[in-house]
Amino acid sequence: MRYAVASLVNFSSLGVSAPILAVLDRLHFKTPTPIQHQSIPAGLLGKDIIGIAQTGTGKTLAFGIPMIQRLQAMPGSGLILLPTRELAQQVDEALHKIGKGLGMTAAVVIGGESMYRQIDALQRRPRIVIATPGRLLDHLQQGTARMDDVRVLVLDEADRMLDMGFAPQINQILKRLPRDRQTLLYSATMPGAIVNIATAHMKLPVRVEVAPAGTAAENVEQEIIIVGRESKQALLESVLHEHAGTALVFSRTKHGAKKICRNLNIRGFHAAEIHANRSQSQRRQAMEGFRNGRYRVLVATDIAARGIDVSHIETVVNYDLPDNSEDYVHRIGRTGRAGREGRAISFATPDQKRDIRDIEKLIRKTLKVTSRHGLATTQSPGPSTRPVPFERPADPQPRRSFGFRTSGRSRRRQRGY
Repeated sequence: MRYAVASLVNFSSLGVSAPILAVLDRLHFKTPTPIQHQSIPAGLLGKDIIGIAQTGTGKTLAFGIPMIQRLQAMPGSGLILLPTRELAQQVDEALHKIGKGLGMTAAVVIGGESMYRQIDALQRRPRIVIATPGRLLDHLQQGTARMDDVRVLVLDEADRMLDMGFAPQINQILKRLPRDRQTLLYSATMPGAIVNIATAHMKLPVRVEVAPAGTAAENVEQEIIIVGRESKQALLESVLHEHAGTALVFSRTKHGAKKICRNLNIRGFHAAEIHANRSQSQRRQAMEGFRNGRYRVLVATDIAARGIDVSHIETVVNYDLPDNSEDYVHRIGRTGRAGREGRAISFATPDQKRDIRDIEKLIRKTLKVTSRHGLATTQSPGPSTRPVPFERPADPQPRRSFGFRTSGRSRRRQRGY
């Protein structure tokens, strides 16, 4: 079912309590975003929710405000599951601002951090646990965490967690939670595995949607450039000369990200890298440097980039097309945020026409496809651009199943949890 919400102009109209309204006012949160408009009233009523929304639409407050307000009124705890460490830390920071004066203590349980410090935090009985699935299941299996008093569960970026191969861990965690709970699930896309979760673990969920599942950000200018694999690095440098401002570059592999970053720094660009081979402190330093302008370019893999929450990214470059079409939507959603215009430029090799067609089918849009020839040096304004004949395959067959499975690639991704 869908939850209809009238046109609202402030948080008080949504049923938010006076103490939380005071905090929101102090933090200068005046007008709810569309996903907050639709989610908060249903969440405050204790309804299960399936929310379809892109990253950067205000999801954290959409589920955080109902969780905090409901936990204030009843015993028990809240659990938030997320795909990456960085995203978990950002959600913790956001909720800390809202709940620190309301008795809402939190513990962050993620890979790459000390188990002993996490055990100590869990023993203090926090009201909210923010966790990645792999590390939380480690604690549950070792008996250092208990989830038998969870009253509100949030699955944030659920499609991403499933794509990373966390379905078995999520299922194990869900079995250990009380059946009498509220479940809030948020996802940018709606694969079949999400429907399976809703059917098996949610009670008559309300569906709220601020964009159709798989819809790319409307204010992002998108372009795909056909280029030979050996010319990608020169093309990237030319693109960065053509388009000033911050840039987020996606590499398919962590080794590729390292190489791209090294070459950019050699050529005089200020670049940092984030991937599974970087320590937590190195990731944090890279993110802080990217936010404060020390680095103009951030090179990342999908597993690490999920936690990137920077509002001023002007250009997203897909140096490699993603393995899954859904990841394209997530990637380009990093630009064009908070009402700004954004740009997404993707490099594709001549043999990737089927991948381009899969992306177009998902986002229901024909993309601008060009070809770059005669790549210039990085001292020039950039290479010439001209349209290239592009034959889009007719009636492509789906190449991937979205059921609960753990592929070899997914198992490798789990190492970064």
